[in-house]
Amino acid sequence: MSPNLARTVEKRGQGNGAASVAGYLARLREDGAEAAALARALRVTYSDFFRNPLAFAWLEQVILSAFVEGTERAARGEIRVWSAACAAGQEAWSVAILLDERVEGREPRASYRVFATDVSEPDVDQARRAVYPAAALGNVRGRHLGGAFVRQGDAFSVIPRLRAQVEFSVYDLLGPGTTCPPASIYGDFDLVLCSNVLLYFRPEVQHRVLGKLRRSLAPGGYLIVGETERPIVEGAGGFRAVAPVASVFQKRKG
Repeated sequence: MSPNLARTVEKRGQGNGAASVAGYLARLREDGAEAAALARALRVTYSDFFRNPLAFAWLEQVILSAFVEGTERAARGEIRVWSAACAAGQEAWSVAILLDERVEGREPRASYRVFATDVSEPDVDQARRAVYPAAALGNVRGRHLGGAFVRQGDAFSVIPRLRAQVEFSVYDLLGPGTTCPPASIYGDFDLVLCSNVLLYFRPEVQHRVLGKLRRSLAPGGYLIVGETERPIVEGAGGFRAVAPVASVFQKRKG
């Protein structure tokens, strides 16, 4: 049992008056409502715009500049990004904001598309609505706030131009038989972001997920994870660290 699962089971068991973990597990077999409540409690859906400043600084200044200016990706015709476990969409919109800023005004204009997925349908629905309270935009720079959002009362809505470039869908990273979300058709991503997800899995599941992410990347593609997940990726193989101060990795050849 993973530490996160053990803590959650213990907490819910105590809250339900179970004398032991075994007693709580026995209740789960009989109580479908409690089983559903436990499943909701295990979903970690917190996200934020530009949540990891170091990773996003490296992304903006190094990776996206290379994507937009690189002849290899220009020949492919499209920059492809996957925001895995996107929660309410803040990470996907953050990347889209930076990409849009990079390609705007360039001739010829580089094309890009962001695929964003999460296992939670309510979270994906919220991400599609793309409306956020002002308090959620504290990390958004002034120029991005004015250029990427329009005010709707006390909230802000992502502009239509960005909405057209981001596609949200429900997808389970642990699901068998697929390497990438069906919405993307064939994967081949230049960049995958999977932040603060791996740390909740057992080591064997972490390796399975990282293998899936690696197969979904184009040759030389990049992976960004949470800061605490850096040792997990370093220990799994298949990637090389490219940023000394951020959890940014590049797919190894072979």
